[in-house]
Amino acid sequence: MAGVLTAGRKETVHDLAKFIDKGVQVKLTGGRQGTLKGYDQLLNLVLDEAIEFLRDPDDPLKTTDQTRRLGLIICRGPAVMLVSPTDGTDEIANPFMQPDGA
Repeated sequence: MAGVLTAGRKETVHDLAKFIDKGVQVKLTGGRQGTLKGYDQLLNLVLDEAIEFLRDPDDPLKTTDQTRRLGLIICRGPAVMLVSPTDGTDEIANPFMQPDGA
């Protein structure tokens, strides 16, 4: 279900208005984060002060701590897999991670 019908008006499930001018992390083909400046109903995002986490050259599925500054970017909606706030989130240990040599 893409939205909820309320008094003849269709509202989208993803209400990003509360994240305008706040930091968000966006999961695309590469990890990027920045300050959300705008969005539309297709989930095209405008991020300011965006940074990209670079991929590990030995394992392209992993990102590294190295970053590059992108500035103002537009992320196309179909490429957006995840949008999460950067404030109030903490990274936790993966409980399914196997110890080395197991």
